Amino acid sequence: MEIQDEIEEISDDFVTQTAYKNFGIKYLYPWQRLVVANILEAYEYQKNLADYEDEGDADDSFCKGRQIVLLPTGAGKSLCFQIPALLLDGPSLIIYPLLALMTDQQRRMEEGSLRSVTFRGGQSEEERDENFQKIREGAQIILANPEVLQSDKLLARLKEVGIKHIAIDEAHCVSEWGDSFRPAYLGLGKVIKEINPPVITAFTATASPEVLSRVAEILFDGLAHVVRSESDRKNIIYYVRYAAAKKKEALVLARTEQRPMIIFCGTRNKTEDMARELNVCFGDGTARFYHAGLEKSEKDEIEKWFYNSKDGVLCATCAYGMGVDKKDIKTVVHLEASATAEAYIQEAGRGGRDGSVAKAILLWSPEDSLNYSVFKKGSREAALREFAETTTCRRQVLLDALGAEQAVCSGCDLCDARRAEAEQQKRTQKFTLKKFSHPNKKINISDWQQAYEIIRKARNFYSEDDIEAELFERMNERTRRILGLNIWTHKDTVEVVKQLKDSGRIELDNFLWKGRLRISRKKKKM
Repeated sequence: MEIQDEIEEISDDFVTQTAYKNFGIKYLYPWQRLVVANILEAYEYQKNLADYEDEGDADDSFCKGRQIVLLPTGAGKSLCFQIPALLLDGPSLIIYPLLALMTDQQRRMEEGSLRSVTFRGGQSEEERDENFQKIREGAQIILANPEVLQSDKLLARLKEVGIKHIAIDEAHCVSEWGDSFRPAYLGLGKVIKEINPPVITAFTATASPEVLSRVAEILFDGLAHVVRSESDRKNIIYYVRYAAAKKKEALVLARTEQRPMIIFCGTRNKTEDMARELNVCFGDGTARFYHAGLEKSEKDEIEKWFYNSKDGVLCATCAYGMGVDKKDIKTVVHLEASATAEAYIQEAGRGGRDGSVAKAILLWSPEDSLNYSVFKKGSREAALREFAETTTCRRQVLLDALGAEQAVCSGCDLCDARRAEAEQQKRTQKFTLKKFSHPNKKINISDWQQAYEIIRKARNFYSEDDIEAELFERMNERTRRILGLNIWTHKDTVEVVKQLKDSGRIELDNFLWKGRLRISRKKKKM
């Protein structure tokens, strides 16, 4: 069959035909079609604005072509600006947060039919001139980051090339980073006004109403159309594992959960330390680390290793989160909670991008609970504590934080435990009504919960040294069964007891049983 015949057989819609002809994609999701249609229709509207003004529609013209698009990670958002780039009669400017992401996208474009150029810091005048020559010769995509666009000279030259569409990828960074360490994001509104293209689209995977409002304010003076796909990634199953000694629990997960696996860590040092422990435990080559402090060549080599790995564990900061599109990640572990629900969904969404089921596992400690307790209930920052400590549905907590729809849970540890208990009752025909207890207590007895129960059952018996020794034996017995190794140290058990004391769950008796541990008289919620 001729290619043209095959294209026409797929669809008589020219957008779908363009997707197949250039990218080999036979089907577009409804939200992709909607976003592409909005871009193309807005361009036609702006191009023929005089005709619409005659009809009295001009008052609404600013919002036409100004849209914020929420698409889940892995939903194919790149097609939403790549397809229009092939159909518009001028270049599109795509603004990315990270150089690694720009490089990855340029490689993908070169594999397809799109011609692109990249502007970044440190380029010579000759390199810039060569890029503008390629644009004049028909390059459809211009890639840049916010910092390079702060150059008035570059901006003036870009204004002359007739840019038809500006797309800002990972637009939540405007709010998350603009006021802190990436102030260039706050200048994107000026960039948009200076170039003044017919169409501007801001893309993000997750954003709360508060973030959306901030993005709209900075980029669009508060006036923008929001296009939201379904926020729920149904193939991501959410779990929380309670642990005070989190690295030890991460080692267990590396053995018991499916790989490839990402372990997100809060600092560069923690990525290196976690990777080191994994390699000691499971053998050299099991794990690598990735963070912003690496040289570009190091990042490229690690990205390539992980991209091709079927069994590897990558220990990374959030610097990896917007880097490489690896589709077959089976498990995403968070050693530390993300700052907000949006950030957590974004990072958890690195798993299962091929559509297969993936687990997102948050490790949560008494120390985390204490640290997050300072945030006002209902705030964006408090959402992760509610997510970790809810007794209802973890998925719905995340959706609520985004201001999204109610959803039937397709998988979280709490709902799965309830369903399993219901099935068991059905099988045994025990239909007695009783209050459902927190399922995580049954399926995940943590290190600190074990210590708490030992102290509760033997009140005023254990000193701190005694309970640390007891916990050392019990936890190493567990890891010997799972890993064949003793991985717990005295330092780990000291940390568990410290967190129990700091959180107010246990205390030292200062009267009859001085120096002995007991459950706090003001008992904390478990």
